Amino acid sequence: MNATPVLEKPVDCGQKPNRSPKEVDQFSTLVAQHTIELPGTEWLTHLNLHAPRENIQCLSLQLRIFKRIFDIASASCLLVLMAPVMVLAAILVKLTSPGTVIYSQTRVGLNLRTKKKTDRRTESRTLVNSAENRRQPGRDRRERSNYGRPFTIYKFRTMRNDAERNGAQFAQQGDARITPIGRLLRRTRIDELPQLWNILKGDMSMIGPRPERPEFMIELQGQIPNFMERLGLKPGLTGIAQVVNGYDNELEGFRRKVSYDLMYLQNCCAWNDIKILFRTIRVVITGEGAL
Repeated sequence: MNATPVLEKPVDCGQKPNRSPKEVDQFSTLVAQHTIELPGTEWLTHLNLHAPRENIQCLSLQLRIFKRIFDIASASCLLVLMAPVMVLAAILVKLTSPGTVIYSQTRVGLNLRTKKKTDRRTESRTLVNSAENRRQPGRDRRERSNYGRPFTIYKFRTMRNDAERNGAQFAQQGDARITPIGRLLRRTRIDELPQLWNILKGDMSMIGPRPERPEFMIELQGQIPNFMERLGLKPGLTGIAQVVNGYDNELEGFRRKVSYDLMYLQNCCAWNDIKILFRTIRVVITGEGAL
C-alpha cells in the first residue's frame, strides 16, 4: 500500500555530488533490485519517494528530530520498566557462569562515506588472508573505520568466558558456547537490553540495521559487494531484518539483511517505526529467530 510519509517531505540529500551519474544510476538499480516484493513485509507502509535515499542525510530534519526524540523517550521508558528484569538477569549471569556480567564489543555503526573511483576497501581484502594481523591490538583502527563509525556495544554475557579463544566467529544454532541462562536471555532478547544505553548515547537508534563486528565486515564486504550500503542509518536495537529475518548468520541470511535494511531506509517514517516496535514485542514473546 502506498501512503503519504509521516513527518516526511522530499529532501535534497546533499550527497549527490559525491557520486558520479553512473554511480547514482547503479545505486538506484541496487535499491530497485533489493526492495521489491520482499517476503514478510506486506504490513510495511511504502513511501512515494522522488529518488532513492542513500543515507540518514536524505531524511527530512523533522523526521531526524522525531527519531531522536523517539529513541530517547522509548529507551528511557524501557530502562525504567525493565530495570527489575535487568537486575535479575545480571544476578543469574553472575551466579551461573564465571566472567563479567556485561559484555562489551566493538561494532560498526553509521557509514556516511561514499565510494570514490579507487575503493580502498577493495584493496584491503588482503586483510582477510591474514587473521593474525587483523587481531593485533590497535593496528587496524583506521582501516576498520572505513566501514563505518566504530562504537562499543553492551550486552549481557550469554557465552562462556573463553568463547573466542580461537578468534571471532559467528554464533550458530545450538552453539555449545552459549550458557544455559544465556540461551534464555537470547531467546527473549533480554541480552540486548544494555544497548538501551547505546541508544541514549546516540551510538544506536531503536530502529535500524543490526550492527556487525569489524572483523566480520571485512569478510562480508568481500562476499556481498553491496553490504556497506545497508549502513546509511544508525544501527538499531531492532529493525525489519531482525523481526522478519531473525538472527540468521548464514551467508544467504546476510544477503537478505541487505535487502531488508535498504527497504527500511527507503521507507523510514514514524508510522513504520511504530509498526516495527510492536512487531518486535511479538518476536520477544514468541522467541522467533533467536540463536
